[in-house]
Amino acid sequence: MRARRWGLGTRLLLSTVAVVLVGAGTAWLVAASLGPRIFHEHMVAGQAANEPVVYHAEWAFRDASTLSLALALMAALTASVAVSLFLTRRVTASLAAATTAARAVAAGEHSVRVPHVGMGRELDELAEALNTTAADLAEVEATRIRMLGNLAHEIRTPLAILDGYLQAIADGVHDADKETVTLLRDQVTRLARLGEDIAVVTTAEEGRLTMRMTRVAVTELLSAARAQAESRYRERDVALTVEVSPTAQQAAVEADPDRLGQVLTNLLDNALRHTPAGGHVELTADRNGAWVSVHVADDGEGIGSEHLPHLFDRFYRADTARDRAHGGFGAGLAIVRAITRAHGGTVTATSAGPGAGSTFTVRVPAMDVGGTGLMKSP
Repeated sequence: MRARRWGLGTRLLLSTVAVVLVGAGTAWLVAASLGPRIFHEHMVAGQAANEPVVYHAEWAFRDASTLSLALALMAALTASVAVSLFLTRRVTASLAAATTAARAVAAGEHSVRVPHVGMGRELDELAEALNTTAADLAEVEATRIRMLGNLAHEIRTPLAILDGYLQAIADGVHDADKETVTLLRDQVTRLARLGEDIAVVTTAEEGRLTMRMTRVAVTELLSAARAQAESRYRERDVALTVEVSPTAQQAAVEADPDRLGQVLTNLLDNALRHTPAGGHVELTADRNGAWVSVHVADDGEGIGSEHLPHLFDRFYRADTARDRAHGGFGAGLAIVRAITRAHGGTVTATSAGPGAGSTFTVRVPAMDVGGTGLMKSP
């Protein structure tokens, strides 16, 4: 049978009592050994002639000091135990609250928080750590629920199309002609792209992306991004202009051009999705000290202030009513953030609100490179 373990409160109380008893014993030994000797020396120095009087005085001093010291030590022990009981109860109550909260969080109640009781920096840091853990787990759970909901939505549509057409073909209601095969292949491609996005964002946020770093000019990155996006912008009748400032023209970055190109492509695709026909998107770059900043600005739908802090979260979509073709799965911007961080940079989003357009800014460390002129496209 497992022996019953003493609680922290009992251990603290016994430790305090032990310390007080050791201190009391030490004080008693010192007082008993030094007090009478010092008193005797003072009596001799005072030239007391009557030996019985000296003897009686020494015994009186010994009895008085013994009694007073014993009473003082008992009072000190009682006061120490009382204070220890008070402090022990407060400490154990704080730890009990932390334990209860930790168990609740482990059971899935992520809204539970540990109160700060002001019992010292260590306990406050423990409470803060538990509260931070609970908040992080709540965010993870929200992301998981959001991801599962998005996955169900994204998978349901192509699977329904595939099932419907395959059933119609099997029943002889529909022919497996070229147009039908192309449609079915598009749905398979859509599912494959979904799986690829999930794999990329997971790998990127775990820091396991394969990176082939090289020195690449800023102008090259923007030229490649424009070449990738131009045809899609023409099809949607959205104007795309690209401009690199003179300072950025002289700059390069240490980067994986494919990965950083994926960042710009995702941002340009995101801007295109949210900009109506006849709209305008600007891809610009400038240099500020040791940083190169690339901006993707559009005059489209804009973003509500409540969505801005969450845009780069995994599988977050500001408009959950949109399907993948119009609103994306919510992985593109998370991939942007993960790749940018892998390059030692940051990415931010700003918007004046719905209908006011938005601007995404990627900042990465800069390097100098030769070259002159200004890259600009109307």
